[in-house]
Amino acid sequence: MPELPDIVVYLEALEPRIVARRLERIRIGSPFVLRSAEPAPAELAGRMVRGLRRLGKRIVIELDGDVYAVIHLMIAGRLHWKVAGSALPGRRGLAAFDWPNGTLLLTEAGTKHRASLHLVRSRAGLAAHDPGGLEPLDADLDAFRAALTRENHTLKRALTDPTVLSGIGNAYSDEILHAAGLSPLGLTSRLTDADIERLHRATRETLRSWIERLRADVGDRFPENVTAFRPEMAVHGLYRKPCPACGAPVQRIRYAANEVNYCPRCQTDGRILADRSMSRLLKKDWPRSLEEWEGRFEGSGET
Repeated sequence: MPELPDIVVYLEALEPRIVARRLERIRIGSPFVLRSAEPAPAELAGRMVRGLRRLGKRIVIELDGDVYAVIHLMIAGRLHWKVAGSALPGRRGLAAFDWPNGTLLLTEAGTKHRASLHLVRSRAGLAAHDPGGLEPLDADLDAFRAALTRENHTLKRALTDPTVLSGIGNAYSDEILHAAGLSPLGLTSRLTDADIERLHRATRETLRSWIERLRADVGDRFPENVTAFRPEMAVHGLYRKPCPACGAPVQRIRYAANEVNYCPRCQTDGRILADRSMSRLLKKDWPRSLEEWEGRFEGSGET
């Protein structure tokens, strides 16, 4: 799922292409994508784009008349800038926004239809799409502490809850927690002042670092290789790969369609966190420490 750094770079690429230009029309390629249409798509034709903003993980296009197009890419949605009038690409094509100088295509891989487009009128209508989380790059330490500790949750959940912090998802939360040296299953109620300060710093530094990396990768082009899995990451999506800080094999916890990646040496004092499904299956054979895990795989010859 595109998260805060990805959305920032999308917005920066869109700004010189569409701001202060008149939208010619919106083409809807899938009935599933349009979740609200007040105003209707035809009413946006001819309106000038007044600005762009990020609302959590959503992209907001502001047009004349206090009208907004709110795009939520979810997991598999992506944006593409093409020559003006480009056709929607078959089943993947959800919507097209046409300007005289180019067409913005909204696509989605797969068949689950999670990406969405809301057309809303007024700032009050737009506010209904704001989860309300604190902006992590703007928050000082006191505001960050208050948001994080308002309720007792695991750190992984707190970082990815859009009502707590804005724009952070599965990928960058893994990277933030690794940078902070904190367990994803640690509880917010048990954080020390030093832990919170370290997490605040890691959050800001990790997000800023990745914004700069993505900017450098994209340059003046439109971002086309948006992904949650990058080989330069420390732990996310890198199960069994060596931690760049200590060399220990990265571990994971699977749940639903997601997984948590972490370094046991840097984040959990060498403990292997219980994977709900695998630990139930293996029971007493589930490795409890990094040493047990390494011994198990060395003995089996697995890599």
